[in-house]
Amino acid sequence: MTPKIKNQYTLKVPVSDTELLDLGVDGIMASVSTVEDTTSVFDDWRMQFRPVPGYAGEMFAPFGIDNQLPYKIRELIGSDEVTAQNKLFNVLTCYGAGLQLQDSTTKEPTKNAEANKFARRNALSSFYLEQITDMKYYFYAVCIVILSKDGSRINRLVHKDACFCRLQKADRQGRIRHVYYANWQYKSPQKGEVERISLLREHDPIGDLMVKMGKEAGMDGKKFVRTKERKFAILLRFPTVGCQYYPTPYYAAMFRGGSYDEKRLISAAKIAKIRNHASVKYQVEVNRDYWQKLISEERITDPLKQRERIKKEKENIRDFVAGVHNSGKAWITGFYIDPMGHEVRDIRVVNIEGTKEGGDYADDINVAANTLCYADNTHPNLVGAVPGKSQQNNSGSDKRELFTMKQAMETAFHDLLLRPLELVCEFNGWDDIVPTVPMIMLTTLDQHKDAERINPKQQQKL
Repeated sequence: MTPKIKNQYTLKVPVSDTELLDLGVDGIMASVSTVEDTTSVFDDWRMQFRPVPGYAGEMFAPFGIDNQLPYKIRELIGSDEVTAQNKLFNVLTCYGAGLQLQDSTTKEPTKNAEANKFARRNALSSFYLEQITDMKYYFYAVCIVILSKDGSRINRLVHKDACFCRLQKADRQGRIRHVYYANWQYKSPQKGEVERISLLREHDPIGDLMVKMGKEAGMDGKKFVRTKERKFAILLRFPTVGCQYYPTPYYAAMFRGGSYDEKRLISAAKIAKIRNHASVKYQVEVNRDYWQKLISEERITDPLKQRERIKKEKENIRDFVAGVHNSGKAWITGFYIDPMGHEVRDIRVVNIEGTKEGGDYADDINVAANTLCYADNTHPNLVGAVPGKSQQNNSGSDKRELFTMKQAMETAFHDLLLRPLELVCEFNGWDDIVPTVPMIMLTTLDQHKDAERINPKQQQKL
């Protein structure tokens, strides 16, 4: 079981993420890194529904145990150059040659004036990029359609940031009826700060909208306008195993498996050696919660005494790794097994060979970077995560095939992300228009051009 931390003994002093301790033996140093265990970031088995501010009797599903998971994901991905660029690369490859409204007969861009005006007024290129970004980060996206006053046309298509969307608790039929949009970061919104939007049926949004607006008969066989609402949400969720509310992205394995932590710790060790020109022999990994538990167990409330106690604990760590009298002895620290079976340690001492120079970590970082790329379904030779001429960076033909394969694998995302546009075309009566995302096909030198656009559905060159 995880030790409970009492609120009255909250840690009130900052603790540096990385610090060097002088061991006093021939200039040998120890790097103390305060790390955060990310192996349980996506564990939502303890999720409990919460009341919606301003809507009595309604409950929503928090995104993560503390309802802060989307912001944590954003922070973790943005904190590493490999994961950040992987996400950008995945967004750009999914975007392909851009969203197009094509004529269903000629396969050329449509000349329908009304549809083209809709595309311009709603900035469909930006809308599509925003939807892709949320899909690649969170494996789900939300948008809303806004109808005319008489409910006969869809006038607006608006993206809603997934990190600010929360889903209502499903009813007895298993259907989610509403999406709640608000700023959930760091705090719970107050009454009047939450926007409630009716959610169309996830697997048949166009049919649900047609029935609500009286364009089709409902299950009762009657055709009439069933609501005064003119704004509806569309939920797009990429299928994942066991998904109930918010999908767990497949790349979450790099957090659960520890590869992300490994990459960050290797980088911290290398930076310590380069920045301080020191011979760092030991890296001491300290769980971020360890300092909090330390001052809680000893019931220290005064900030100055907290600082002194933390300093004393670091001295204890230094004495342990440097003291001759500790040779052959063991250091007993606490640990526990989380619900996913991962071992969470308070402190871990790693011998990183004090004779190494900073460049000797290149192989370790390359292996870690490759693992992160693999977890994100991105080939490192396409995004440059493995630099150098000796890394077997493949020929031009191999890279071209890798790029083609990568775009071909985006078809599933395209089919899902085009659903709102297909809904708009059908509801507005644009039966001759087909939304599509052409692929960019890199060509060979004998074709005298760099690339061409390919319609994957029609198998014709545009």
